[in-house]
Amino acid sequence: MPPESRVDVLIVGAGPAGIMCANALAMAGTDVRIIDKRPIKVAAGQADGIQPRTIEVLQSYGLAERLIREGTRCTRVCAFYNPGRDGRIECTGRVPDVTAPTARYPFEITLHQGAIEAIFLDSMKEHGLQVERPRQPVEIQISEDVDELSSPSSYPVKVTVERLDAIDEESKTEIIHAKFVVGADGAHSWIRKALGIVMEGEQTDYIWGVLDTVPETNFPDIRNRTVIHSENGSCMVIPREGDTVRLYIQLSDKDVVDPLTGRVDKNKMSPQKLLSVSKKIFQPYNWPTRKGSSGGQSTSSGSVLHLVIPSRDRVFIAGDACHTHSPKAGQGMNASMNDTHNLAWKLSQVLRGWTSPSLLKTYEHERRKYAQDLINFDKEFASLFSGKPRTAENEDGVSHEEFLRAFQTFGGFTSGTGVHYLPSAIVDPKHQQCAEKLVIGQRMLPQIFVRAADIRPMELQDLLPSDVRFKVLLFPGYLTKARVGELGLLAEELSKPSSFLKKYSHDGNVSTVFDIITIAAGSKEDINYLHVPQFFRPHWTKVLLDDTDVTGSKGGHGYERFGIDPKQITLVVVRTGWICGDHRSLDRHWRLGQLFRFILAPSRWSGFLISWWCMVDDRSAQGYLVRSCRKV
Repeated sequence: MPPESRVDVLIVGAGPAGIMCANALAMAGTDVRIIDKRPIKVAAGQADGIQPRTIEVLQSYGLAERLIREGTRCTRVCAFYNPGRDGRIECTGRVPDVTAPTARYPFEITLHQGAIEAIFLDSMKEHGLQVERPRQPVEIQISEDVDELSSPSSYPVKVTVERLDAIDEESKTEIIHAKFVVGADGAHSWIRKALGIVMEGEQTDYIWGVLDTVPETNFPDIRNRTVIHSENGSCMVIPREGDTVRLYIQLSDKDVVDPLTGRVDKNKMSPQKLLSVSKKIFQPYNWPTRKGSSGGQSTSSGSVLHLVIPSRDRVFIAGDACHTHSPKAGQGMNASMNDTHNLAWKLSQVLRGWTSPSLLKTYEHERRKYAQDLINFDKEFASLFSGKPRTAENEDGVSHEEFLRAFQTFGGFTSGTGVHYLPSAIVDPKHQQCAEKLVIGQRMLPQIFVRAADIRPMELQDLLPSDVRFKVLLFPGYLTKARVGELGLLAEELSKPSSFLKKYSHDGNVSTVFDIITIAAGSKEDINYLHVPQFFRPHWTKVLLDDTDVTGSKGGHGYERFGIDPKQITLVVVRTGWICGDHRSLDRHWRLGQLFRFILAPSRWSGFLISWWCMVDDRSAQGYLVRSCRKV
């Protein structure tokens, strides 16, 4: 009989989606295993672009500094080389790479996928987790027993796993019993196929080759992200680490399609072939005479398929397993990692017994809508990118103005900073007016405040790590004598065993579930942070001030930027980076106890269904959602 084991979460697939999930769960102390059929990790190539919002997410796990250090910043797009009068390309415009005014990191980072994955793998190792290779699932069974599926202590998913490098039959097979399974095993997902989930949608007809090279050229924008439309085809230039440059090169059917089969022949997409095509596109520049080549990765464009995420309560799919698209907009890896960033904290909360399992239903609601929007954008962007440029002979072609308009219009979407989750059980915009510029359902805005105790400038996002806890941001306004008195009464009320902070902390320690940060208005010359009641300053570092630092160059105007009235007391609740909640001014402190009444379970899976939430994705959420709860 094969050996059997148990695990809380089994992840299948160690690509970007899988390792994001594994690292987040490992950091949260979750019992997790991750398997992959590849004998070794990706060495190089494949996806390579990290967008501004994804950099923020990595920063919330303490991983952004290494990414920025090792990668290449793309700060400008010399987008828009188009045919001149003589038919050869000329620059028609340059714009910033990131057209998102609220971006903390106003640039993209390019780094090959192998190096990006290494950042996660090293972090996982520090938390005692490694990818088990080469292993693949061969059978999956989900219990049909209702009691077993509803029990928090059960392991209703049975996965049979084969070890591909086994030296004998006894060590070849293992049966893993899991509470939850995450399929992050790519576009050809075994998990998806085994569960009979059909990918809906259509595939584009555009064919692209991808080449990594170290060029020598007189093309002036070789170190900028550049979009080229020429009469000989289109190309995108992506600067990479060191002297490397990645080219996405449009190919015609005659370049790569086998006339006998009518199918793409990848043998025709050699580095030499791609260089030959690019030479025509880059005329009149001597492109590319080169110092060397990385070997040339050649692929056709990705499929454009509609997202289908199963909400089976126990099995989930993420990343390319449920949505694929072309590579031109640089969204594939970013979308995949943000899928499992969204899922991991919810799994951790449920496994800890903090919330009802119904919270997991919000994963599909939030990420499916995003993926559908991404696919619709990708189809339009790919069509513009691949279309023939407008010329005197082709007046119906794509104009520079059309492409620029699309690039700028979708800037918030492609950067990730404009992603907006619609109302749901955990997103309730009812009291948006209490913090008008912190949009419920969007990510928490970056903002520098100063630490009241030592006037050190602190980026708020850095104080809201993805550690599963809810971040309760208290904006008391000006610390007048009357306001300090109100805060004292509020602190006294919340210190009682019957208060929501005590009731839902499970072990009596508020800080296990809630991280309280107070952000006051006022001047650094007048502030005395000790006036804040002890309850709202659990540590001296937890009191911030909306003022500039001692140089006068950093911080200030945070209340104004967030749309918060300093004459009111306002509460903002943040989950893993997103504002979730019903911003509400607390003019009657005795009503504050209802804030988390229907979010958290007072005991492990207590039988209550969360019927509302209003948090803004792990980082900003003001107010509370108090709708209703019902017995399940």
